[in-house]
Amino acid sequence: MNRPVPDPDIALEAHQLCKAYGRGRRRFVAVREVSLTIRAGQVLAFLGPNGAGKTTTIKMIGGLIRPDRGWVKLAGLDPHRQPMALRQVGAVLEGNRNLYWRLTPPENLEYFGALRQVPRRLARQRGQVLLEQFGLLEKQRTPVQKLSRGMQQKLAIAVALVHQPKLLLLDEPTLGLDVEASETVKALVRDIAASGCAILLTTHQLAVAEALSDRVAIIRQGQIVAEQPTQALIQQFSDSAYQIRFAGLLSDGQRDAIAALGATVTENRIRYAGSPTSLYTLLSLLKPLPLLEVSQHRADLTDVFLQLVRQPSPPEPSTPTPKPDD
Repeated sequence: MNRPVPDPDIALEAHQLCKAYGRGRRRFVAVREVSLTIRAGQVLAFLGPNGAGKTTTIKMIGGLIRPDRGWVKLAGLDPHRQPMALRQVGAVLEGNRNLYWRLTPPENLEYFGALRQVPRRLARQRGQVLLEQFGLLEKQRTPVQKLSRGMQQKLAIAVALVHQPKLLLLDEPTLGLDVEASETVKALVRDIAASGCAILLTTHQLAVAEALSDRVAIIRQGQIVAEQPTQALIQQFSDSAYQIRFAGLLSDGQRDAIAALGATVTENRIRYAGSPTSLYTLLSLLKPLPLLEVSQHRADLTDVFLQLVRQPSPPEPSTPTPKPDD
């Protein structure tokens, strides 16, 4: 099988991943031909309802389970055949599960650096830089269990970066944090991406995904149903019509003139889907009635997500999925 020449700017490339469990009537296809690409410095929000196939996909990306078909490249290396590939990945699990709570922040950084084959002195140096960057220098002697939830989350991200990975797997980075801590963590994520690290973000907090991601991939029943730049996807689901709310009563002449522009009037509201230039003409027709609101509906990522995951289920393939490779 011919595969493309690795692009040094691509941190993750997953190609047509497939994974099924069980046999016969109990056979369940968890992931069906999922492809994802993340370039250096990009944040890809990988979203889907529970049971959609996100976890299985991430486990294949991280080398924990082998795909039945398809392949994964981490900075050009195959995590299923080249163990060195996993040094290109850092992971932050929901609940700060990549920390030892009885150790201090520097001890955690040094320990996990050693697990990633970072020399002790270098891990210590990088740890100090990360503690300063994440505002944790004053907590160097404090066991993790005595840190606030926000500080624990910042340290968890620092630990995942101590070996300078090219790809960061980030799961629910702001879950359970207060507003201030959440904004701090989001700022850190933006800084990490700006430094050139690619980020695969998974979260059920869609406002966080919208704020942080460059691209969005939505998976449903094992298949990718949308994969686009975040703002382009939102714009696709946004209504271009203007909503105008006013006070008072329109004359018959005003109603006829407004209708001639293609707008519709319902009580004290007007819906207009024409050009922005003609909007000024419509507004002038309302004089001297008071204008209460002029707005244009813009979807958010929650609107988009709900519409996509509530669509009818895709048909089952007519041909059986091939057996796993030996």
